[in-house]
Amino acid sequence: MTRLRRFSLFLLPIFGAMVLTACGINSVPTAEEEAKAKWADVQAQYQRRANLVGNLVATVKAAGKQEQDTLVKVTEARAKATSVQVSADQLSDPSKVLAFRQAQNELSQGLGRLLASVEAYPDLKANENFLQLQSQLEGTENRIAVAIRDYNGAVQAYNTRIRTFPDAIGAKLIHGAKPMTPFEATTPGAEEAPKVDFGG
Repeated sequence: MTRLRRFSLFLLPIFGAMVLTACGINSVPTAEEEAKAKWADVQAQYQRRANLVGNLVATVKAAGKQEQDTLVKVTEARAKATSVQVSADQLSDPSKVLAFRQAQNELSQGLGRLLASVEAYPDLKANENFLQLQSQLEGTENRIAVAIRDYNGAVQAYNTRIRTFPDAIGAKLIHGAKPMTPFEATTPGAEEAPKVDFGG
C-alpha cells in the first residue's frame, strides 16, 4: 500500500466527521433540547404561580366574603391554566402554544382583579401571610418573564439553525426538524410583571 493511499485512508474518517458535523447532525438536536429545556422552565414558573394562587385565594377568602365572585373566577382560571399543558414535542404546533398562552392570560387577568379588590380590606393588607404571598407572587411574575425570554431566545436559535446552511441539510433530511413556536404576549404589557401596590 502506498504512503499516499494510507494517508488518504487516514484522512477519510476525519473528513467524514467534519462533513457530518457541518450538516447539523449534532447541533440541531442540541439546539432543540435547549429550547425544550427552556420550555420546561416556563411551565415550572407558571406551575409555581398556580400553587401560590391557591394560597392567596384562601388568605383573601378568609378576610373578605364579599369577593366570592372574583375568588370563584380566579379559582376556575387557575384550574383551566393548570389543565392546559403543552409537551416539548408539541412546541412546533402554534395552536397548542396559543391555547396554553390564553389559559395563562385568563389566570393573569383574574389574579389582577383579585389583587385590585384587596384594597377594600385594610386588615388583609396588614396580614403577614398575605404580604409574603404578595411578595412571592411578584417574584414569580418576574421569573415567568425571564423564563419566557430565555425560551424565546432558545427557539430563535433553533429556528435559525434549522433554516440556515449547512445545518438545514441535516435538519431536514435526518431530523425532519420543524420550526418551534415562540411564546408571544397576547395583550399589551402581558410579558411584564404586574404592578401591585397595596399602599403599604
